[in-house]
Amino acid sequence: MDTIETILAINPKNQKLVNKAIRHNYNYDKANSLRDIASDNDDIKSYKKYDAICIREFDKYLDVMSELPKGQQKAIEKFINQ
Repeated sequence: MDTIETILAINPKNQKLVNKAIRHNYNYDKANSLRDIASDNDDIKSYKKYDAICIREFDKYLDVMSELPKGQQKAIEKFINQ
């Protein structure tokens, strides 16, 4: 398993959700890279596989983010986009 860099939650009770959001975003990025490679190689089967993973991980990311306060969401977005 890869080590994923994370941030401290503004409110410690939200740390578990912050970690989940970052993990789902990381998994999405990883699957997206593999999906791009499959697309470049015209590998339809792998493309569909990684596309499904992307959809699932992004949906989970959005679900977790919706449970966090706006300030924490902005901090996570800033961390992800650095």
